[in-house]
Amino acid sequence: MPESKGRAKPAYTPPRTAQSNSVKPNPRWFVPVMLGLMLIGLVWVVTYYISGAKEYPLPQIGRWNLGAGFAFMMAGFLMTTRWR
Repeated sequence: MPESKGRAKPAYTPPRTAQSNSVKPNPRWFVPVMLGLMLIGLVWVVTYYISGAKEYPLPQIGRWNLGAGFAFMMAGFLMTTRWR
């Protein structure tokens, strides 16, 4: 059985790289704000649990204090993904 001719493959050319995509460092305030948000959230939740339900930090919002504390912590955590 005769063999088929192979196709000529073009030479490999690497994909283009982005132009001067230099990574800039974060501003000086970034890390303190990130850590501060996580600590504020932690203190918020601990204060809610220690003070008894619906007492502190904001008695008007009741159990939503947990949501507020976790929102502070999540904001700090999301900032860690942008930390360089």
